[in-house]
Amino acid sequence: MTRIELEEFRPGGLLANRHLQSLLSSSPWRKRRVLRRSGGFLERARREILTTPAGVRLLGYRNQPHQPNGALVILLHGWEGSAESNYILDTALALDQAGFETFRLNFRDHGDSHHLNEDLFHSCRLEEVLDAVALLAGRHESGPVFLAGFSLGGNFALRVARHAPERQARLDRVIAVSPVIRPRHVLDALASGLPLYEQYFVRKWRRSLRRKQQLYPERYNLHSWFRHRRLDEQTRHLVADYTEFPDLSAYLEGYSIAGDYMRGLSVSSLIVTAADDPIIPITDFELLPRLDALEIEVWPHGGHCGFLSDWRLESWIAKRIVSELCQQLTPA
Repeated sequence: MTRIELEEFRPGGLLANRHLQSLLSSSPWRKRRVLRRSGGFLERARREILTTPAGVRLLGYRNQPHQPNGALVILLHGWEGSAESNYILDTALALDQAGFETFRLNFRDHGDSHHLNEDLFHSCRLEEVLDAVALLAGRHESGPVFLAGFSLGGNFALRVARHAPERQARLDRVIAVSPVIRPRHVLDALASGLPLYEQYFVRKWRRSLRRKQQLYPERYNLHSWFRHRRLDEQTRHLVADYTEFPDLSAYLEGYSIAGDYMRGLSVSSLIVTAADDPIIPITDFELLPRLDALEIEVWPHGGHCGFLSDWRLESWIAKRIVSELCQQLTPA
């Protein structure tokens, strides 16, 4: 089994800047480097469509390592990301090299999956993600099953961890990187922060919904939605027209994990986040209940899902995840 020698995350100079960390993480410069490193890995990936008991179809990609250690890691991307996002590929490649089987799961309407389900994605669709994780865990008999998610994927991972025992879904360790805690605060931060962040998500969401409308023109007439320029306006519109929630506040609280939501957590879980995250306030983590099953690791720097260790845009968080999960395989 490959072991990762991990140093503390202490970026120097300009690289400590929270905006550089956040923006470089998803940048095309990093994408080129990640794709160059992961070419062989992607060639070995096996495309799979999971069908849940409710009939929802979710697309994912499975990789078997050359020297398997018996463990499976399920990876969840952030909102408007995909199984091919930089941070997902970087982490999956590092896990593959350490002997972990990986499954990169796309949420509904993410990646190349808009055609698989007629209904739109929204962040309260926990049941289908929980069902998919339970299916993958149930089929894996050779060793432990781990789950790791980033941003909204981290939020989903913690909600799955909270409810997995109810589904008899076996999870041995869950890791959430920069997870969304209280969605209202994220929406507020995007509205008041550096405009580049909101513009990034607006652009990607518009592209996604344009594709959905083209696939199902008889179901979706989103022309008035495209006139909105702010995320809060766009979200309010879709909540009103295409969800069962009475208003925006009810929807945002529907996937919040703040307050007492995590009480009762029994699956061993770890949060890794940065105090300088420009999207998720550090106070959201400070107000989480202290639980035996939940560890919270806060670093001074790292931005939002950044944690880039040098100007080669190497991922420290990928190494952190590998290091953590390798420890789980070591007998006590």
